[in-house]
Amino acid sequence: MKNMFAISLYLALTMAACPPTLNNGLIGIKDFGDNPGNLNGYYYVPEELPAGAPLVVVLHGCSQDAAEMARLSGWNELAADHGFVVLYPQQKRTNNLNKCYNWFVPEDISKGSGEARSIQQMMLHLVKELSLDSSRVYVTGISAGGAMAAVMLATYPEDFRAGAVMSGIPYAAASDLSTGLKAMRGEVTLSAEEWEARVRH
Repeated sequence: MKNMFAISLYLALTMAACPPTLNNGLIGIKDFGDNPGNLNGYYYVPEELPAGAPLVVVLHGCSQDAAEMARLSGWNELAADHGFVVLYPQQKRTNNLNKCYNWFVPEDISKGSGEARSIQQMMLHLVKELSLDSSRVYVTGISAGGAMAAVMLATYPEDFRAGAVMSGIPYAAASDLSTGLKAMRGEVTLSAEEWEARVRH
């Protein structure tokens, strides 16, 4: 009986130490930093990965998760065809009931803090652990993920070669939920110079 308990305990501890793997080949990231934004993260590595491969960061929309984003977007198939790694940060419902990234919360979009910092930590962790090319890191996202992609490009421009925002919101278009809703309705209009000033802050 004691042996069975010891074996069960060993297996439980071993499994807890291993990053979880989803049935679509996504691998969970563990111990990537202090994670100030309290996000989860998953990544996909194709079977044949060339040395010094690129990394693409893909950010999901509201009510989605990493697995759904991978399935709907086709990024894993592109990664397998072209030899790069895909990182899928994932929002938690405890941070946002609709599982949206908090692109309208100043603490989550500022350099060195919140969700943006957590995403950067995941990215830097994978570049180091998988020996990826730090000069070929890209970011994209849709909807709330598109807004967070804009956040990443504005906050950590030195970390990205390029990015693509799909159906997103400009960086710093809002400072709380109320102004976030206005931005989503197209009620926040600024000149190009004013948007630039917000990015350069």
